[in-house]
Amino acid sequence: MSNLKKIIIDGKEVEVDGAMTIIQAAEVAGVEIPRFCYHERLTIAGNCRMCLVEVVGGPPKPAASCAMQVRDLRPGPEGQPPVVKTNSPMVKKAREGVMEFLLINHPLDCPICDQGGECDLQDQAMAYGVDFSRYREPKRASEDLDLGPLVATTMTRCISCTRCVRFTSEVAGITQMGQTGRGEDAEITSYLNQTLDSNLQGNIIDLCPVGALTSKPYAFTARPWELTKTESIDVMDALGSNIRVDAKGREVMRILPRNHDGVNEEWISDKTRFVWDGLRRQRLDTPYIRENGKLRKAGWGEALQAAAAAMKGKKLAGLVGDLAPVEAAFSLKTLIEGMGGKVECRTDGAKLPAGNRSAYVGTAAIEDIDSAKYILLIGSDPRLEAPVLNARIRKAWTLGCNIDVIGQKVDLTYDYSHKGTDRAALVDLAKAECSDAVRDNPSLIIIGQGALNEADGEAVLSQAMKLAEATNSKLLVLHTAAARVGAMDVGAVTDGGMSAALDGAQVIYNLGADEVEIAAGAFVIYQGSHGDRGAHRADIILPGAAYTEESGLFVNTEGRPQLAARAGFAPGEAKENWAILRALSGELGAQLPWDSLAALRKALVKAVPHLGAIDSVPENDWLRIPLRDPAKAAFRVAVTDYYLTNPIARASALMGEVQAMAKARKDAPMAAE
Repeated sequence: MSNLKKIIIDGKEVEVDGAMTIIQAAEVAGVEIPRFCYHERLTIAGNCRMCLVEVVGGPPKPAASCAMQVRDLRPGPEGQPPVVKTNSPMVKKAREGVMEFLLINHPLDCPICDQGGECDLQDQAMAYGVDFSRYREPKRASEDLDLGPLVATTMTRCISCTRCVRFTSEVAGITQMGQTGRGEDAEITSYLNQTLDSNLQGNIIDLCPVGALTSKPYAFTARPWELTKTESIDVMDALGSNIRVDAKGREVMRILPRNHDGVNEEWISDKTRFVWDGLRRQRLDTPYIRENGKLRKAGWGEALQAAAAAMKGKKLAGLVGDLAPVEAAFSLKTLIEGMGGKVECRTDGAKLPAGNRSAYVGTAAIEDIDSAKYILLIGSDPRLEAPVLNARIRKAWTLGCNIDVIGQKVDLTYDYSHKGTDRAALVDLAKAECSDAVRDNPSLIIIGQGALNEADGEAVLSQAMKLAEATNSKLLVLHTAAARVGAMDVGAVTDGGMSAALDGAQVIYNLGADEVEIAAGAFVIYQGSHGDRGAHRADIILPGAAYTEESGLFVNTEGRPQLAARAGFAPGEAKENWAILRALSGELGAQLPWDSLAALRKALVKAVPHLGAIDSVPENDWLRIPLRDPAKAAFRVAVTDYYLTNPIARASALMGEVQAMAKARKDAPMAAE
């Protein structure tokens, strides 16, 4: 029997699933119903009453459209589809009454409120508010909460929509916020005045329909209409979250999420959202040359000539860092290999097989998590490696997915069955090949970098691939570096990995690889955006653009190429990464065959065709690597200091503060039970 039901909304007849609520059916019909508490990714609360509509033939009072399903509506006397009106006099009067109630205790903070200009309450008050108040008593006041250094609270503005409570408990998986008291004394609070222990907490700023929760670092710095808004891609982890970068002049003022159901839905991690102050600090804005042990400023001409002179006739090695766009990795590979050198992007020692996309990316899309009935996590802590992906796994768990973990016991915000901490547990599972229940249901194996960046990483991967094949599961390799998959795609790899690439190298060209210790002896040319570890070791520094300052391709952990757009210009003398390599190739007499980013991309897509299919996940042919036995050691987690994983984050004062708080919280003594 079909679940589809016909319904007439404001004269438009639509056919929708009977399980849909009226507010969802109205969206299908293209009719907008105002709301404060309803959010499509959260459970239904039905407590703001702003979405009232008139159901013709129903009770003689308005109904909350967010909480009434289409299948519960009564058809007309002759079986006609039910009729709903969203703009009748009854509805208008009811919404005006609701708005008057909401504004009774709401302070007139609009001139100083950070939400001004993008506030749902402001917008709806324009439509349904009155120009006077019948209320003469003093307004209710609430104490502000201390939720930590990221979210600012002004709780007198709160309208108790409970979106923040539902998000933290349902999506972020923490139980620290709730509502206490009744009637006039009811208020949203954090239990025992705790600060929020989640790396997704910034999303409650976007969810709050009023100015009760705002961004602490962004407070009082800009108004939304002053900002230039650029749609881009995040590089703080390998998920490739879709973001919007808001800039005022040359400075990035804030970073917000964009909706993409296939990648990050509409959430981003706190590191993604608040790392922007790191884009201003410790920037490399002019070339440097080391003379007599000290770095001195130089012009571009002098620095490029010095770099070319150092490279000519020498044994070369190139390292691709974790934040480099595909164009820069491709340029470096073409230049260095054209001069007989070697290039390597697996700077953390990950044993990812070159040329086999099913082994270094896998065969799963991120969306496959939603329908999975069984997920196995190997050597990974997704809560730190990709917090938004972890929230998606949690969503699958709430829908009945069974989750097993092989690796360290960590708090993932959901229940799982711990199958062991070492390689032996994986080998035993691969031999047992799980049960028929796993084989017959949509299953997913997620393997983290902690399992792959040890000496026996390829053996671990071979066991995981054997298990995936035996259980008919899809495989997802969870990367931690945004640049890794793209650099692997263009072939920026050397047989034997880092040690083989650096073996005997006289000159090392370091393209933003700041997580690498380079031994003394080699001459180092560093190209990057921040004065981090790589710049300290360098003999020549060439200042490059950060991810918000150049247009670049990034391929996420599922193998989806995405385009990051430029939101501003690099500071001082810093240039775009591909342009620096193109200029250097001219000095070396080994000129790269492109003069523009468009020409470079044309050559790139010709060499690697799937990079031209922006925002689509290519299907990877399954090619299992030979089965080998791994060592006996326990799995380690790849990310420990979550907020300090890259040079931009390490330059951010805010990330340092949040990391210190996370460490203090972890080290805090527990009270005796």
